[in-house]
Amino acid sequence: MLLENYKLEIFKSQCQPGALGVHCFAHLEQDVSEALPYLNSVLGGFEYFTDPPAVTFKASGKLITVHGKKIAVNALKDEEEAVKIVRWLKNEINNAWEQRAEIEPCYTGMPRPVLIEILKLLPKTNCRECGEPTCMVFATRLAEGAKAIDACPQLKEEASKELSNYLARF
Repeated sequence: MLLENYKLEIFKSQCQPGALGVHCFAHLEQDVSEALPYLNSVLGGFEYFTDPPAVTFKASGKLITVHGKKIAVNALKDEEEAVKIVRWLKNEINNAWEQRAEIEPCYTGMPRPVLIEILKLLPKTNCRECGEPTCMVFATRLAEGAKAIDACPQLKEEASKELSNYLARF
């Protein structure tokens, strides 16, 4: 077992003091840096850093970054959810490490949508009907997965299908 112990730090966002959710850091007592390329392969991280090693991915609607000695998780409901997700991550890290002989390590992140390709398919009217100030901001939200294609009421059916096909690759 690579990761045995950690200490949780639960905190509210200082940027949004009125936010209902919490964030957490799990301070790891063991360094899991060597397991990160295997974890990246198993969980499909969309961002991988080599120096210092870290992998970022989304799971259960949360943005999670695993560093060698720390795990960061955002937008949690409460401490109970933090405990559950970090416990799951501990198991994933240990499983990836124990099965590393059968896993091809991955040192790169997943491909990401190109904003300009998304923008080309949008109506570019900056109508704000989607709730965003511009089509460029809407394209960014689409690329992040924070908005759905159907949130653009002016998008033609053909462009919607093209956009859906394009984003399905990611």
